[in-house]
Amino acid sequence: MSYRIIRLHQNPKKSRVIIKEGLTLDEAQAHCSDPETSSRTCTEVVPRDYTDRHGDWFDGYEEE
Repeated sequence: MSYRIIRLHQNPKKSRVIIKEGLTLDEAQAHCSDPETSSRTCTEVVPRDYTDRHGDWFDGYEEE
């Protein structure tokens, strides 16, 4: 089984975005537990810029 990371936006008009594919469950969970993978907890420049352009978001995972 493999998993993919998807970016979900609070704005329902925004499409979800596939960030990574072909991950193990452990890799997907590790990615999603990183504070930089949510607009509410990120502090680095790139995710903050993304939030400024696209509004609130978070990364989740699903089975491929």
